[in-house]
Amino acid sequence: MTKLEQIENSVSALSDEELKSFAEWFAELRWQRWDRQIEADAEAGRLDKFIAEAKAEIAAGKTRPL
Repeated sequence: MTKLEQIENSVSALSDEELKSFAEWFAELRWQRWDRQIEADAEAGRLDKFIAEAKAEIAAGKTRPL
């Protein structure tokens, strides 16, 4: 049995309350990983193109205030 299959079996056996707690924990974990990925991409310059495009659109008046 693979690790994923073991996890699936364990999650399937959770009570409703345990599943709710697990889902909240898992969502937070995903957001933390997303944040780390965005930070790493920013530090590596992978977002520079998008920042430059946004600044150019602002300078060209192609945006509107929120």
